[in-house]
Amino acid sequence: MFKKVALQGILVVVLASASLALAVPGQAVYYGGKYNPYTRMTAAHRTLPLGSWVRVTLRSGHSVDVLINDRGPFGNSRRIIDLSRTAAARLGILSQGIAAVDVRVLKYGRR
Repeated sequence: MFKKVALQGILVVVLASASLALAVPGQAVYYGGKYNPYTRMTAAHRTLPLGSWVRVTLRSGHSVDVLINDRGPFGNSRRIIDLSRTAAARLGILSQGIAAVDVRVLKYGRR
């Protein structure tokens, strides 16, 4: 069993059975997104189970809740989440295309 906690742009994974934590600095970027018939607030993540809901929060405190329905981002290890265009627009990061964020899991999907 493990618990994921977001701290200042770092996704921390805490393993309950062992007192070991892995910290990964992160950035959010936007991409076209993968279609979902229920919501346009979607994102891609490399490891979270598909169907998970996460809250992505900017340093300003502005946040959006997104559904993980795709895999990515790939190519840059500092980027931990790809946001759909709609989610990026709601966060206000379309013009810069990238932002430092905190990512917190709200609900885990099924593997």
